[in-house]
Amino acid sequence: MLTGTLNGYTGIRQHGGTPEARRHSKMTVGPWGHGPSRKFGDVDFGPDANRVLFERYLQWFDHYLMGLDTGIDREPPVEIFYMGINRWVKHDDWPVPGTKFTPFYLDSGGKANSARGDGTVSAKPPKGAASDRFVYDPNNPVPTLGGNDCCGAPIPAGPVDQRPVESRNDVLVYTGEPLREPIAIAGPVRMKLHASTDGRDTDYFIKLVDVHPDGFAMNLAEGILRARFRRGLDRMELLTPGEAYEYEIDMRGTAHVFRPGHRIRVDVTSSNFPQFDRNPNTGEDLAMSDTLRVANQTVFHTAQRPSHIVLPVVEMPK
Repeated sequence: MLTGTLNGYTGIRQHGGTPEARRHSKMTVGPWGHGPSRKFGDVDFGPDANRVLFERYLQWFDHYLMGLDTGIDREPPVEIFYMGINRWVKHDDWPVPGTKFTPFYLDSGGKANSARGDGTVSAKPPKGAASDRFVYDPNNPVPTLGGNDCCGAPIPAGPVDQRPVESRNDVLVYTGEPLREPIAIAGPVRMKLHASTDGRDTDYFIKLVDVHPDGFAMNLAEGILRARFRRGLDRMELLTPGEAYEYEIDMRGTAHVFRPGHRIRVDVTSSNFPQFDRNPNTGEDLAMSDTLRVANQTVFHTAQRPSHIVLPVVEMPK
């Protein structure tokens, strides 16, 4: 739903019918699942989380159906909810004007496996070990824990404490230092991952996480890429085993404030089941084989292959 909402708004604003239609396009994005609520997953976002949406409904219908002057046609077109501070903010467009798309680089001493490892993420280019390794076994995939599930899925959706899955050795965990100043982000999130595998195909799954001072690990954005489709769904191309590739992984978007004392975290793995089907790592035609193989994965973070997440940093909401 989030992807469709964001793409629909930007598409209408850029390519919609008449200038008048484009001018009257509006977008409201809140911290919900399929329907508005104040609590989603493990997080209560406060009474304003869903109340504002219903107020906008009434403004919209009163203006465009009843002919009343509610002022909605003169308001900024974008209204988004910033998690972390639980506040609605209006903007002139999406992405937010003035956004600084800022790289945060993965680094480690070569042992980033699980939250107990030595993985780090920061705005500084990597200077540690060249890579991290993990084993992806499709017979034992990383289980789905929250995220973008929808509409009756038999697993919890939304922001859910990620510590249970971050304890696994097949999850690389990169955690920043506690922040001294807040960092606000709003917009599309993307991962540039440099990685190799020993097979003809595999998956890479990324999470952006806010680690609270008490350890609660709140998932904010996620994305997955099946390696054979790295050039697009219309350009399938299997991998050369052992060769390093750069993958760009779309993590949709988010709006959040990392508060002082919190830490930015990035998780890298190869499965998120059952939200996404398991990649058997064989390179065979999809859904045409029951063969599974274990994949040995390498994630690089060097000056030549700087794996990094690109965050849409904006001014602190006022």
